[in-house]
Amino acid sequence: MQRSKRTPDDYLAALPEPQAADMRRLDDAISTVMAGHERYLIEGKFWGGSDQEIIAYGTHVYTNRSGKTVEWHIAGLALQKNYMSVYLNAVEDNRYLVETYASRLGKVKTGKSAITFKRLEDVELDVLLAMIAHARDIMAATEAGA
Repeated sequence: MQRSKRTPDDYLAALPEPQAADMRRLDDAISTVMAGHERYLIEGKFWGGSDQEIIAYGTHVYTNRSGKTVEWHIAGLALQKNYMSVYLNAVEDNRYLVETYASRLGKVKTGKSAITFKRLEDVELDVLLAMIAHARDIMAATEAGA
């Protein structure tokens, strides 16, 4: 995984319709929630060895299990072959926020830190954006040492 030389706007411009319209709308909404945080594109081999491109919002520095300091995004957005994915890496009370919000997100599939859906209309956008704002605030408190 590495920062791309391409911009998130380059990535969005290259996406096929009709998914591109949903991705642009979701990117605009997430960008509003994450205002003041960096927005950038990351690419490379990810989970399971697949090539990915993800619009990243904000950064969070943490120490992984092996003791290595890692910089990662607070929220991420990507278009997969058959669905859109939102990634959220925040934990509260030893539980991923995605798990906490899962039952209110609409017609989506969830993992520990991922939400997937076919169309933007399938997700409860207000709940998704509230969850992203919650993650932003948790990460800010963590960075501040609270």
